[in-house]
Amino acid sequence: VQLQASGGGSVQAGGSLRLSCLASGSGVDDYAIGWFRRAPGKEREKIACISNSAESTYYLESAKGRFTISRNNFKNTVYLEMDNLKPEDTAVYYCAARHHSQSSYSIWGQGTLVTVSS
Repeated sequence: VQLQASGGGSVQAGGSLRLSCLASGSGVDDYAIGWFRRAPGKEREKIACISNSAESTYYLESAKGRFTISRNNFKNTVYLEMDNLKPEDTAVYYCAARHHSQSSYSIWGQGTLVTVSS
C-alpha cells in the first residue's frame, strides 16, 4: 500500500480545507488510516484516525468539533475535513496506514502543508 496526501494550502483563520489521502495497492480496506501533523518546532501528533471499516474514529481533543475524518473505500480515499481553522493548526499534515492486525502505523505518505494566517 502506498499513500498520497493532498489538499493543503493557505487559508485565513476561520477558513476550511479538505485533505485527501489516496491509497493505492491491494488490501487497502484492511488498513486503518490516520492523519498526523508536525508543526514547526513541535513533535508530531495524531489528529484523527479511522478504522478500516470506518466504524470507529478518534480525534485529538483540539480537533473535536472542527475536524471530520471519513473514508470512501470504493475510491480508496480518506478525507480530513478541517473547519474553523486556527493559526495553531499550521503544520505539515501526513496520512499513515496501520494494518488492522498491527498496533503501529507503518506506511506513510508525503506531507501536505497547511498554513493558517490570522
